[in-house]
This record gives sequence, structure tokens and C-alpha cells, in this order.
Amino acid sequence: MATLYLIRHGQASFGQHNYDQLSPLGWKQGRILGRWLADRVRPGLVVGGGLRRHRETVEAIATGYGQALPDMQVLAGLDEFDHLEVVERLRPAWADRAVMARDLASFPKPARAFQQTFEQAMARWLGGDHDHEYRETWPAFRARVLAALDTLIERADGADVLVSTSGGPIAVIAQHLLALSDAKTLEVNNVIANASVSRVLYSGPRRTLAVFNNYSHLEAEDPALVTYR
Repeated sequence: MATLYLIRHGQASFGQHNYDQLSPLGWKQGRILGRWLADRVRPGLVVGGGLRRHRETVEAIATGYGQALPDMQVLAGLDEFDHLEVVERLRPAWADRAVMARDLASFPKPARAFQQTFEQAMARWLGGDHDHEYRETWPAFRARVLAALDTLIERADGADVLVSTSGGPIAVIAQHLLALSDAKTLEVNNVIANASVSRVLYSGPRRTLAVFNNYSHLEAEDPALVTYR
């Protein structure tokens, strides 16, 4: 059986003007992952979503890999959902980033406060009662990702593939393969680490989640390298 290596992008730039770029730590995570992959994987294909953080993660991996990798092919169906819209539908005032920063700064632990709000916003999105408010509903997002999975496997044609994507698509694929509920999928999404690797084995119509959310390569270097946002 061949393998899809589903890689969550390195840490992005939370709190910065442009979230969709790797932070310095995210670049480091990618390079470490590249070194780890160099001893284990010879991909026949590299595929990523269309976001900058997906492309930069592949660039960081390539630096650590130390050998030529296939050029990344873009498959937009692997893009993340619009997490900013999901949060703003729960907290409309947070469309103004200055207001969001001010509100979060009032908490002793702003990152934890954001995470709690994000989980509430995600539960609202998954719940389905407010679908008319979102440009992409949860069912539409799931359908997009699973269609991209089919396209990816067809394009791979039996090769091992490095896939640079985000936590949401990885969670959806895990849900599909393990028959998880939406509530459990939300829990899964919350624990997918930056620059982690999940492995899907495939052969014809058979698809099996063999490894989920492995970040031992980061822990071996320094446990402080493990991040989730």
C-alpha cells in the first residue's frame, strides 16, 4: 500500500497582520520535519493547498530534506476553512482586529481565551442552525475536502505523497476514515499540532488511517517546539 503523509502546516503568524505566513518558529518546525522525512520518505508527489502557509511549509521541509523534492502541485480543495469568518459570526466585533486584541488582552491568558472562543465558534458552525450566515457551511467544507482526497489519490497513482494542508482537512479525513461524530471531529481538530504528520495508507478503494498527529520529531528536538496555533 502507498502512503499519504498529511502534514499540518508549521506555526502561522497568529496575531500578526497577515496570519497566512509561517512564523519563525513555523519555519524551524518545517526544517526539522524535513530532516526527519529525509531518512524515511521518498515521495513521488508533493501536493498542497493553495494558501501561503502550505507553500512555505513545503519550502521549509525542502530546506531540511537536503535533496530535491518534486515541485508542489496545488489542490485548492485542501485549503482550510475560513477560521476568521467562523469566529466573527460568533463575535462580530472581532472583525476589527484592534477590538479583538483589546478584548483578549483583558484576560490573564489571552491565548487560552481565544481558544475557548474559537471552540465555541466552531461548535456553532458545526451545529448547522446558522448555516445561512456562512459562505461555506460545515457540510460543504467536508464535501470539498473529501472530493479533494479522491482527486489526490487518483493523481497519486500509487505513489507516496507529501501533503501540506491544515488541521481542518486532516480532521475531516480522520472523521471520514474513522466514522467520528462531528463533536469528536472538533476535539480531534483541536489537538493537531503544527508540522505534525498523519499517515493514510491507500490501495485502490481501500483507505486506512495508520498514524494520526505524530510530532515526535519535534519533541525529540525540544518539547517547546510543539504548538497548536
